[in-house]
Amino acid sequence: MPPSAVDPKTIGRGLGFAILAYFLWGLLPIYFVQLAPAGPFEIVAVRIILALIFCAFLLTVTRAWPTLIGLIRQPRVLGAMAIAGVLIYVNWQVYVIAIVTGNIVEGSLGYFINPIVTVLLGVFILRERLRPAQWVAIGISAVAILVIAIGHGQFPFLALTLAFSFGLYGYMKKRVSGQVDAVSGLTIETAVLTPVAAIQLVVVASTTGIVTGTAGTTQLLFMLAAGGITAIPLLLFAAAARRLPLVYIGMAQYLAPVMQFLIGVVVLHESMSISRWVGFGLVWLALIVLTFHSLRVGRAARPIVADTV
Repeated sequence: MPPSAVDPKTIGRGLGFAILAYFLWGLLPIYFVQLAPAGPFEIVAVRIILALIFCAFLLTVTRAWPTLIGLIRQPRVLGAMAIAGVLIYVNWQVYVIAIVTGNIVEGSLGYFINPIVTVLLGVFILRERLRPAQWVAIGISAVAILVIAIGHGQFPFLALTLAFSFGLYGYMKKRVSGQVDAVSGLTIETAVLTPVAAIQLVVVASTTGIVTGTAGTTQLLFMLAAGGITAIPLLLFAAAARRLPLVYIGMAQYLAPVMQFLIGVVVLHESMSISRWVGFGLVWLALIVLTFHSLRVGRAARPIVADTV
């Protein structure tokens, strides 16, 4: 979708959808904190089950069950969505663990470096050739991770797991993006994960005990909202993706980790050592390099695209 071929009103609506989606994702740390004293495995299990119920409701209201059934009958699509489901499960589980253990800042780091990971996946999976600016961004990011690891005393495994799981998830979704809509995709993913969620709840019930329903009305209401809170930003993002060129999506995606970072540092007062500030500063520098490179490539491609329309 070349920018020159898009109606300004369409871009405006698309940006509105994208900003709202990333804004809601940015608030997730505050939401998950409200689910205490439920543990991360209980939270994710309930989130999967309620998201499936919410998607089933949407499919019923929109009469989209035939579309879902048609997708399930395609082995290639079903296989890709099953793999995507496993990857988003890893992402959800690690992210909730990061939040409930007081590592929101490291969680935000994972989403800051996700664009860098996406570039790396293009090299190793799609055999793409990198331009000098992209190599510079990757090099700066590598130095940033080393600085954070040495200064903080531990390797940022949570951040890297979040970045790679979400990057691979995006790759799997991209493979079937022309066939699978947002609701059907999330329905298949959560359906694949529901047996895992059920096993998790059984294990939690037999060990620490299930908290949901015993920790007060407020906690229960927040937990029951998990299905909508999972699905609504995804639907907004899908609406934005249909209306916006990728460069706009790329710019908007930084809103969520910026909000998560600020929540961790300003609201929940996570510690930020000098090495952490230096590491994050280097990551932000890498993102600036990558963003300006993307904008330059986008502008250079515009006349070519316009001439071929």
